Amino acid sequence: MIADFTFYLTVAILVTGGVTIVNWLYGVKKRRVQGIIKPAVFIEYSRALLPVLLVVWIIRSFVIQPYRVPTGSLEPTVLPGDFIAAQPLTYGIRLPILDVMVVPTGKPQRGDIALFRWPKDPRLIFVKRIIGLPWDHLVYRHKTLYINGKEQKQILLSHTYDVDPIGYERIVDVREENLMGVRHAIYIQPRGGETHNYDLTVPAGHYFVMGDNRDNSEDSRQWGFVPEKNLIGRALGVWMSWDPIRHHIRWDRIGIGL
Repeated sequence: MIADFTFYLTVAILVTGGVTIVNWLYGVKKRRVQGIIKPAVFIEYSRALLPVLLVVWIIRSFVIQPYRVPTGSLEPTVLPGDFIAAQPLTYGIRLPILDVMVVPTGKPQRGDIALFRWPKDPRLIFVKRIIGLPWDHLVYRHKTLYINGKEQKQILLSHTYDVDPIGYERIVDVREENLMGVRHAIYIQPRGGETHNYDLTVPAGHYFVMGDNRDNSEDSRQWGFVPEKNLIGRALGVWMSWDPIRHHIRWDRIGIGL
């Protein structure tokens, strides 16, 4: 059980719901006997807040979960300061708080941008692209990805600068990668950056994730696989975007699908 926003929201619903039920069962009758018309302030607040909290709880748990992207690990697809919406039902209906699968509704697909609880600390939520599915054999060599022996072709599109939160710029290639039919843009530093090679097989019930900013991303290459139980949902799109360096809204990014 993780004490996150959903946990505290559930606690608030239990408290306000308990107060409302007790008031309905005993409070109304007692006030009539005593000739009291208006209930106590905390009872009024509980009755008013309960439906609002329930709606928020249902939407966040089963319909849409918002998330603010703090880093540039998924550039150029997702930028720091993007507010994205994820669909929890994509990967199954889970009991909130207990995080127990009730109804499986689908499996993660290669190329999905997914929200998940970081395996090293489940209190933290990460967002990355799913690269490897269970039993996939993955090789990452000289900044090129191979899946089950097949090279994932890259096409050079342009050059640009990757700017970190403090304003430091590094030149990067913008390339289109064909990830088993899912075409998406990635950043690759032509010199330096991530130079380690990897050769591994994804175990059953786990997924291998990476950032599109391949040389500036902490992902499964550093901290390992993501268990299926840690997955939250697939990112649908950007509903708000704030540039943390220039301090303005990126209007052109609002409504972009992922």
